[in-house]
Formats: sequence, C-alpha cells, structure tokens
Amino acid sequence: MMSTSPLPPDSSKVLVVGTTTDYIDWIRRTSPGRALFLTDTSAREQAREPKPDPAEEILCDLSKHGQVRDRLKRHLEEENLSLNGIASYDCESLALAACLAQEFNLPYPSLEAVSKCRDKGLSKSLWRQNGVNCPRARPVKSVAEAVSFLKEIGGPCVLKPLTGSGSELVFLCNSEQACNMGFREITKGLRERRSNRMYRDVGKDDPRILSEEFVEGDEFSCDFLIENSRAELIRLSRKIMSGGEFCGTVDGYVFPVTLTDRIDPKAFQQILYKSAMSLGITRAICMLDFIIRGNEVVLLELTPRPGGDCLPFLLKRRLGLDILDLTLDFAQQHALRLPQSDKGSPYIGLRLRADREGTLKRIDVRRLHRDPRVLEVHLTRSPGHVIRMPPTDYDSWLLGHAIVMPFKEIGLETQCAELLNLISVEVD
Repeated sequence: MMSTSPLPPDSSKVLVVGTTTDYIDWIRRTSPGRALFLTDTSAREQAREPKPDPAEEILCDLSKHGQVRDRLKRHLEEENLSLNGIASYDCESLALAACLAQEFNLPYPSLEAVSKCRDKGLSKSLWRQNGVNCPRARPVKSVAEAVSFLKEIGGPCVLKPLTGSGSELVFLCNSEQACNMGFREITKGLRERRSNRMYRDVGKDDPRILSEEFVEGDEFSCDFLIENSRAELIRLSRKIMSGGEFCGTVDGYVFPVTLTDRIDPKAFQQILYKSAMSLGITRAICMLDFIIRGNEVVLLELTPRPGGDCLPFLLKRRLGLDILDLTLDFAQQHALRLPQSDKGSPYIGLRLRADREGTLKRIDVRRLHRDPRVLEVHLTRSPGHVIRMPPTDYDSWLLGHAIVMPFKEIGLETQCAELLNLISVEVD
C-alpha cells in the first residue's frame, strides 16, 4: 500500500483515539510524528512499550467524553497543533471517536451509525429489513425469554451481550439448563464489567443480552473499504476455531483464503456494501465477521474499524500491507492503492494463550522458535502478569501470537494444536 498524497506538515496530526500501547508503538516507529494519541490513563500505566513525549500523547479517562474533549482542545492550543483526520482501532473507543469527529468536523462514521454497529440486536434487525442475510436474533431479559427463543427456532442458540467484542461472555445453548447457566454467567459478567468502557451503558436491571440462532459453517473475517458508494475487499481470513469449552474462541486466522466456488465474488461485494449502508456507514474501513453455510453468506457482526489482534502482523508479514498505516491514510483522505492478495500459500496468525490461572512466572517459546514453520513470535505478557481465565476474563489469558507458514500436507487445525503444545507456561 502506498499513499499518493504527501504527508501533512508536523503541526497537523491524525488523532488516534483510545488504542492499545503496542499499536501506538507500531505507529510511532512506522510513521514518526504523524499522529496525536488520545490514550486511557490505565492503558499507559500497564504499558510495556516506551512512553511517547507529552506533546505526542494525551492521557485521560476516556469514559468521560466531555472532559476528554476539553483536554484535547487545550492540548491542541498549547502545542499549536491541528487535526486533519481521526482513527480508532478499538470497539470501546468508536463512540468517543465519532463524537470528537463531529466536534472537529473530521470525516468519520456518525455516532448513530456507530451505535447501530455496536448493538448486535439492532444491527441484525436492520440487516434483515434491508435483505441482508443474518441469524435470527432477539434481545432477552430473562431465562424464560431465552428458553422461549430456543424452542421457537427449534435448535441451538447463542447467548451473548448486546454490546461487547469477540467471544467474551458468549455461550452456546441447546437446552433450558444451558440457557439458565449462560444467562446467569452473562448477567454476572456484565455486573463485574460496569467500569469497562465496553459495557459502561449496562444498567443494574438491564442485562442487555441477545439470543441468536446458532449457524453452523466455516467462520470468516474480512476488512473492507466503503467509499464513494462502493465496497472494496482488503483482507479475507478464515478463522480456526478452538475446540475448547469457550464458545467462539479463535485459535488462529488463515490468510489469504478464497471464497467457496458457490459464492459469487460480485455478489459478495454487494453484500459488503449493503451490510455497511444498512447501518448508516457510508465511508469507513470496516471489519465483518460472517459464516459461510453451504452457498449462503450469513453475517454476524460489523464494526467500523480494521481487524485487530494478530491480524495486522499477519497482513504485514504475508502481504506487506500495514493496515494501521492504511487506516491513517484513509482518515487523512489520502488516495489509497491496495495491494492485490495473491493465491499462494496461506500463513496463520496463531494466538498464544495460557491454560490456567495464576501469576505468570515464565513463558518458554524456544521450541516454538525452533520449529521451521514459525516465522515470528510476539509475546505481549511478562513475568508478574496475573492470568485469569474465562468467563472471568477473556483478555488476560492471551500471551501473544506467532506467524506461521504451515506445511501443505497436514491439516491446519492439526498444525495449530501441535504448535501450541510447544509452548511452556509457568505460573505461581
């Protein structure tokens, strides 16, 4: 990917709202001086990466939007800076980014559109109204309502928070007992997460739970660009799902992949376009999760940001595409040139996880490094880190990732399991 427009002068920055400190370090290394970072204080306190200069980063409580806006205005005035774009890479910061974009008249999806994407029940309702295929779903406020939905669809359902991200607090239910357990775990988990910006709108008497039809098939993730009334695919990956007890947990991402021959590429491009337009997204880089069942595409979730986790590292290694930099280019309205994804051998972004709770003592990845399939290993945790397991915590058990070039003659799921067994994690 290359920009065809020059970079802005030093006094004009793209605002990066609420991203993680590893992404901040990435951007500072690849595009020094380009961005102004708006970072939650707690994220910086836990960071392993070097701290930016105070002129380059604003630290504050990002849950307090009014204070954030006022602090940003003062910083721009004190440092004689201006903004020419805004970007966010994290679900919990999208609403804040939308509010600031409106305040500073910067191109970004509206707060209304962001809210439609973040509400998994509303997004599916709008998709169905616009002829976009997605699972049957219904918000439920009690176990009885969840059981009623299960019986109505005549098959398994998935219980999940209406907001949230990934596999956090997601439960597959095929019985009244499972619905009862899942509903209780989600309700308990949401109460415990009230201080989390992802769930800050959850009320005491409003569990905000969605019951959704379980759709069996291969699960995919993609990034696409929507602009000028058209959608363009950036990245298509297949998910390697974990066979463990936690529903929706991903072991890895395979890239590049192609759609099955039963899915017409032009029809898929139209699905991408309608999926975003139905939610009020007219210009954005979006991530879409979906399932292919037979000859149909079934949409799960759309969010107006690029895919995260190990995906940026996978794209950089396999395709030479810096998706973080591309997002900044798009925010600053530079002309973009997307690289073409080839049909060569796929790579895997393999997620490294702990298998038990405790205080991290040591991660030994020497055997992983020696495996000829492993190209890179990135660890995000260090000794002293406290590991808690799902459903209590879906983040702290993640230890990093590896980029893998798998053998052709062995199944990818089998190879992921083999490689994960090469890691030794010691906890106290």
